[in-house]
This record gives sequence, C-alpha cells and structure tokens, in this order.
Amino acid sequence: MRSYFVGFLLALTLFCCGNAVAQPVSAPSTSDRLTKLEAQVAQAQSSADNSWMLTSSALVLMMTGPGLALFYGGLVRKKNVLSVMMQSFAMMAIITVMWAIVNYSLAFGTGTSFIGGFHNLFLHGVGLAPDPDYAATLPLQTFMVYQLMFAIITPALITGAFAERMKFSGMAAFLVLWSIFVYSPMAHMVWGKGGLLNASLGGRFPCLDFAGGTVVHVTSGVSALVCAIYLGKRLGYPKQAMPPHSVVLSFIGACLLWVGWFGFNAGSALAAGTLATSAFVNTHFAAAAAALSWALAEWIRNGKPSALGAISGSVAGLVAITPAAGFVQPMSAIVIGLIAGFFCYFMVIKVKSWFGYDDSLDAFGVHGAGGTLGAILTGIFASSVINPIFKDAKGNPLPSGAVEGNWHQVLNQLVGVAIAWVISIVGTLILLKIVDATIGLRVTPDQESEGLDLTQHGEEGYDFAS
Repeated sequence: MRSYFVGFLLALTLFCCGNAVAQPVSAPSTSDRLTKLEAQVAQAQSSADNSWMLTSSALVLMMTGPGLALFYGGLVRKKNVLSVMMQSFAMMAIITVMWAIVNYSLAFGTGTSFIGGFHNLFLHGVGLAPDPDYAATLPLQTFMVYQLMFAIITPALITGAFAERMKFSGMAAFLVLWSIFVYSPMAHMVWGKGGLLNASLGGRFPCLDFAGGTVVHVTSGVSALVCAIYLGKRLGYPKQAMPPHSVVLSFIGACLLWVGWFGFNAGSALAAGTLATSAFVNTHFAAAAAALSWALAEWIRNGKPSALGAISGSVAGLVAITPAAGFVQPMSAIVIGLIAGFFCYFMVIKVKSWFGYDDSLDAFGVHGAGGTLGAILTGIFASSVINPIFKDAKGNPLPSGAVEGNWHQVLNQLVGVAIAWVISIVGTLILLKIVDATIGLRVTPDQESEGLDLTQHGEEGYDFAS
C-alpha cells in the first residue's frame, strides 16, 4: 500500500512539472525589442556626448587659466605679471556668478531678436533635461556650463589691451557691465533662440559663427581697441622699451591655448560626432599654418623668426578658424590660417604703429582683426559637404558659402561683423565713461611706475631677495 502511495505522489509530481514546462512563455515582440534597443542606443549617444562636452568645458576653462593668464603674464613687465594673471583669474570667479544670476538668461533665454529674457534668472528652469533647440542629447546644465566658459574667456581677452595701467576695481566693474550689455546680447543674436543672426534657428541674417568669431573675438578685440584708446598710452610708450619679461611663460600659455582650443571649437559641435572631428582637424591645421606664415613674415622682415612671433601666429590662426571650424574643409582651414598669420602680423607691426594706439598685448591686432577676417572668410569657404546648415523645403542641402556659389552668405557675414563692431564700440565707450565717472579706471602715475602687483594686490610675482 505504501509503495502505491509513493508511486501516486511521484506521478502527480511529474504531471505538474510537465504542465509547468509545457506552458508557453511569451517572447518580447519585435517592436518591443526594437524600442528597447533604440532607447539603449540613445542613452549611449547621450552619455558619449555629455562626456565629450564636459571635457570640452574643462578645456575651454583651461584656456583662461592657465592658458591666457600665462600667455598675457609673460608679455608684460615683471612688476605687473600677477596683476595681469589675476585679471584672468578674476573673470573665472566673477563671470561664473554673474552667469548664474542673469547673464545666461540674457544670452540663451527666450526673448527678442536682440537679447534673451529673464525667465532663466538664477538658473531657473535650467535642469538636467535636454533642450532640443540647443542640444537634444545633452543635459541643459551641460550646455549652460559649456557656454559659461566662453563667457569667461571673452572679457578676459580684453584685459590684454589695458594691461599695466587699469585699476583692479575699475577692471572688475567695467567687465561685469560689459558681460551684461555687450557679450550677452551678441551671444543671443548669434546663438540664442530667435536671435537676429542665428543661422540654425532661422535668424533674419543667418551669420555662420561656429564657435565665436563674432561673439568672442570681434567683440573682445574691438572693445579692447576702444579701451586702449580711451585709457591712453602707458607711461613712456612708445619711446621706452617694454619687452616681455618672460617669453617662456607666454610660450607655455600659447601651447595651453592651442590644446584648449580643441574644446573651444570641436566642442561647439555639441556632440561627439563627425562634426566635432571636422572642427578639431580644422582648428589644428589653421593654427599650424598661421604660425608658419607669421614666422615667415617676420623672417622676411627681420632676417630671423622669433618664438614670440610663432606663438602669436598660432593664436591668430586659432582665432580666424573659430567661426569657420565646423563649416569648412581641411585645406580651406590651412588657407584661412596662412592668410590670418600674414594679416594679423601686418595689423600688429604696421597698423598699430601708424595710428599710435597702445594695445599693450595686441588684443585687437590678433582677436579683433583675426576674428573679423575669419568671419568673412567663413562666408567664402563654408561647405555644405561639411555642414549642410542651409536646406530647401524638401530637406536637401543648399550651398553654404561663396565657393559653392552662395555669395549672399558673404553679405550675411558682413552684417554680423558690422553689428559686432557697432555694439562693441558704442557699448564699450558708454560703459567706460560710466565706470570712469564713478570709481575711476586708470591707476595714478606713481602706481603705474611702481607696478600693479604691489599697488593693486600688495604682492610681487618674483621674490629675488629670498
């Protein structure tokens, strides 16, 4: 009896297990699998893009400190090295806070054709979700912080024009106001939603400016010229020789600028894709070509090329390729670099001496002149093969630049350059007068003679006594 009972239980167990195995398991449908795969691919793309853009943000910040700080710091006399470096560092701190409070909203918030609104004050609404109008695969905060790095270096570039003679307090007040009333409107017009010059979002005059030819270099360079003329010449200039106190520092700074510029230009693709590759390659080729052409011009004129000339040429090439980096082919980038090296050398050596202004570190000769040249050449060499930014109603690419037959783009570039020049001249002059009338701009003659390191900061860059 017991054996029958055991057999019954065994049979029942096998029957139940057989039924369990026999039950059909519903496999995911093809559409479900495709949906899951697409989500995984999108997540991978977003992660890759975000990684690249955070890296690019760090590279652009490196351009200001230590890149620009060392480059400018080596070009001044040793009694002013810390003051010049401190000006770049101050922008890293001051503009960051201003960007969070108001400048980001004015530059990239929804507003008019000329300036953004106040919706994003104190970074309201700037979260971790993407904004498809700016970068569909990036957290908006990543886009925001990347653009912040541009806002930092742009006013820092201006400091090269008034190096060795502006009060620190006057500098800080002026550049805070300048970032609000000059930089933010220009950034909005070129890159912001509904901006007058925005080529990708249907601006009235689509100006091709991939990484800041007009927004960064024209505005800073032209404003630098206004500052140099308004403040007047340094004591003893040009009769007294004022050579760089350390070309070694400037050399290191220029190399850091070159490396950081890959984040500046290739990062402006806002994605880790082929457009970033194109901008990266163009940036490098243009810098190399301009370094050679400046050195060659110097070699022809002086009988020898200098290290200072070569690094100045590389910066000129980097400036000129900035608006074109994501629009042109590599050989066009080399041509742009060659032209920029010769042109900026001419502006620094000849034009500056003809007019007699004291642009201490040639901010206008390199950034103002190079940025203007680069913006115009972008309209000539832009190629739809690299970036089909203009399309017809059916989505087919249209010619981008004059080399493809679109000469009208050169006119759009000239409009963008003209607006940048006007807003920079008028805005800078008004702001200088306001700051000068309230807290003052220029140090006293005694302070200038003693040096700004001691008189403005109470310290020296070099202590040779210890």
